[in-house]
Amino acid sequence: MSNPSREMRGSAADLFPTHVLGRPEVRELPPAPANTGKLIGPGIVAAGVGLSSGEFILYPYIASQVGMAFVWAALLGVMTQFFLNMEIERYTLATGETVLTGFSRFWRHWGLVFALMTCFANLWPGWATSSATMLSYIVGGEPRWIAIAMLISIGLILTLAPVVYVMLERLQMVKVAAVGLLIVIAGFFVITAEDWAALPQIVTTASIPTELGFALLLGALAFAGAGGGQNLCQSNWIRDKGFGMGKYVPRIRSPVTGQPEAAPSTGFVFEPTPEHMARWNRWWRFANWEQLLTFVAITFVTITFTSLLAYATVYGQEGLPNSVAFVQSEGQVLAERVGGWFGALFWFIGAFSLFGAATGIVDYTARLAADVLRTSYLKRANESRLYFWIVWTLVAIGVVVLLAGLTQPLVLLVISACVGGLMMFIYSGLLIRLNRRLLVPEIRPGPGRVAALAWGFLLFGFLSVLTVAQQIPKLWGGG
Repeated sequence: MSNPSREMRGSAADLFPTHVLGRPEVRELPPAPANTGKLIGPGIVAAGVGLSSGEFILYPYIASQVGMAFVWAALLGVMTQFFLNMEIERYTLATGETVLTGFSRFWRHWGLVFALMTCFANLWPGWATSSATMLSYIVGGEPRWIAIAMLISIGLILTLAPVVYVMLERLQMVKVAAVGLLIVIAGFFVITAEDWAALPQIVTTASIPTELGFALLLGALAFAGAGGGQNLCQSNWIRDKGFGMGKYVPRIRSPVTGQPEAAPSTGFVFEPTPEHMARWNRWWRFANWEQLLTFVAITFVTITFTSLLAYATVYGQEGLPNSVAFVQSEGQVLAERVGGWFGALFWFIGAFSLFGAATGIVDYTARLAADVLRTSYLKRANESRLYFWIVWTLVAIGVVVLLAGLTQPLVLLVISACVGGLMMFIYSGLLIRLNRRLLVPEIRPGPGRVAALAWGFLLFGFLSVLTVAQQIPKLWGGG
């Protein structure tokens, strides 16, 4: 029997505004493969890229000051990002388009706004510099020159990989495995039964230690795991993995070792037939579990462990810096307790972790910018070539910043602090409009998912106002 409401509504493609971009093509929704294990990866990439200075410095520093009482915020923060990521994935699963392309359907320049904000937030090569500093604890040398070598290495890695996503996924899997190795070894040699007994503090003594500064704590809550432009790149990563309608979109390939393909400027949609809805339900169920068991689980376990390790080694120690130097102090304690080999291993895994984060950050910044330029402005350009030009531009800017001696330029740090929360505030709201308006009713987010996005909108809006109010005066000598 036909569905009258569907006949009155017409095609799923009719819901898409076409004043900026063309009408999406109607195709079949590919069935989810029987062996979905082969599709696991985007959540690991998200966790791997997101495990950076916050997980190795910020949360452990908080634990060194107040114990495990604030780790609960990491779970709240990463769950908030889970719902954000899933609404980003929902649109790409259903259309093969990135959410930036979706936003650009409302206003042509939305994608460019987010791409520029992501570039501004990542201009200072802070993750590469932090990685280089940790490596210098082992091998010596000037961190600035090590960081420059790392940036050039990142450019070569992203340029020479035949399929960029495959390389990035493998790198982040090795990184996650290395952190897992650290957890196992420290569990045997460093963390005592008394330290393990502190884990229930996450619940029993959960609190907001305002003596550490409210902005620091709220930032830790909101940006646990990822943040800013990285969440938006979930679209690109699941598309390259072949999720849903993303299977129809070519992947970014190296112009040197691969065969660059031009991606279509618009996506694909499917009609909500019973067969398609059965396939959609399988895709949606798998995508949610993939994010929960990788991004959420890996991020929270890592934050909990690194916090517990800091609690076991430097809790209560006076004068600990809230910077990469904190990790130096922690590594020295580990070397004294277990042996020099473990302190070196701790620093090496931290350096490798931050290097992996830096690689992912350059990748997602270039992906977002290339996608936007190709879709809305340079429709005849090749997205793969645009991507590599942007990668090397970011590398060059990072090298210039380091050669100029700007190890932590105030302006770039303030921009980064202000832009991250502002981006998440804006796109939390846009996601509600995007998925409730452009997708057919059968696959739109329900009240619970909309409420989660509304929570993110309010949280990141409050964070943005607070961060701007506290950081902008520093540009004028007020901080």
